[in-house]
Amino acid sequence: MEKLDLELLEKIAELHSVPEGSFNIRKNGERLAANSTDEIQIVQKTDKPGIDIIVAAGVKNKSVHIPVILTVGDFQDTVYNDFFIGEDADVTIVAGCGIHNPGKGKAEHDGVHTFHLGKNSRVKYVERHYGEGAQGSKRVFDPVTNAFLESGAVLEMDTTQLGGVTFTDRMTEAVVGDGAKLLVKEKLLTDGDEKAISRFRVTLKGKDSTCDIVSRSVARGNSRQEFYSDVIGENGCFGHVECDGIILDGARILSTPQIDAAHPDASLVHEAAVGKIAGDQLIKLMSLGLTEKEAEDAVIKGFLH
Repeated sequence: MEKLDLELLEKIAELHSVPEGSFNIRKNGERLAANSTDEIQIVQKTDKPGIDIIVAAGVKNKSVHIPVILTVGDFQDTVYNDFFIGEDADVTIVAGCGIHNPGKGKAEHDGVHTFHLGKNSRVKYVERHYGEGAQGSKRVFDPVTNAFLESGAVLEMDTTQLGGVTFTDRMTEAVVGDGAKLLVKEKLLTDGDEKAISRFRVTLKGKDSTCDIVSRSVARGNSRQEFYSDVIGENGCFGHVECDGIILDGARILSTPQIDAAHPDASLVHEAAVGKIAGDQLIKLMSLGLTEKEAEDAVIKGFLH
């Protein structure tokens, strides 16, 4: 692969400390490389762009890497990936996209991912988005994640987007069964005139179902962020949403929570806080020899860790 491809892959995938497994690498709308195993099959769709990832029941300590690379402008790439996770399986899935747009047009990747988690299965889903390119170029991501969790299943989502993306609109919808858990950690940084929208809609349908959604975001420059969450409790369940943001310069952050307790044993909580970096934090770090900008960056790094 080209040097640029390797650099982007390093930025969108955590290749260390992850067990070996299958992979599918996509570049500019075409499959670049792929590999399946007996335990994890990757099958290319024939009716539309995308793949089916089929994890056999009982598979443990395996991973799937499915990064996407865009290196051209005036290009839109849409894929439909379906994940079928067998009962009692435990796997890590590393996804995400790196865009290098050398022109002034728009390079866009839209990934529609649908997860079907069998009983007592567990998935750690790691997604990284990274953008870079010429001044005036547009780097756009509009990811959609749909998840259906059968009884006892656990889906842990770790999503990160730290700059370089001019616009993103992320939608996550999930239906959570008996004793199943949806755990989400979102980290987001916007700068300049970038805009990022995060939308969550979770239905806690099963008895003792759980969701825990935690978003950490930093908005700099004239960027704008919007966070929307809708958690519906249809059984004895627990749902928690936490949205914390740091705002700097002329940026703006909007947080709109909604909780719907449709059952007397549903317990739903939403927490939101937005503010600037505390002055005493900056002063303490500057007293150690850091410039104001270095101190600000250190606080942000710690906040998003």
